[in-house]
Amino acid sequence: MDLRIRDAQPHEYDRIGEITAGAYLGDDLLDFGESDEYLGELRDVAKRAAAAEVLVAVDHGHILGAVTFVPRGGPMADIARPGEAEIRMLAVARESRGRGAGEALVRACVDHARATTGCVRIVLSTQRTMHAAHRIYERLGFTRTPDRDWNPLPELDDITLLTYELTL
Repeated sequence: MDLRIRDAQPHEYDRIGEITAGAYLGDDLLDFGESDEYLGELRDVAKRAAAAEVLVAVDHGHILGAVTFVPRGGPMADIARPGEAEIRMLAVARESRGRGAGEALVRACVDHARATTGCVRIVLSTQRTMHAAHRIYERLGFTRTPDRDWNPLPELDDITLLTYELTL
């Protein structure tokens, strides 16, 4: 395997959007399935790339997965405070899982955060059922921050996103 992490290219945005949407749908992570409003956000890679950095894991020209790295605040940040970077929308295509792409993408985000002037911490939100992702975060030194857990849809009681952080 020749796994590389690099910036996403505009001609790849549609494929990245489908990988991300497919991962969330396939893993049953969207409360309203195909009609979930968040599905549009997952597919809109151009919007993410205009406000943050979209990184891809590639093996011999084939995109395995992607992640959005938010170096500092702005419209793509959910929970980042001053001095914090944020990881969003980590997704690996089902057929590409188990090859290290997810961990490589998270490591790249950590490296980007360390290279960001004034960044002292990297944060992220995750769903309770994303156990494989939790293992990656914990293996890389992230710790749970229950005091920052939050609900993106306050009108629904049962949606709480767990949060993690890594002090750089």
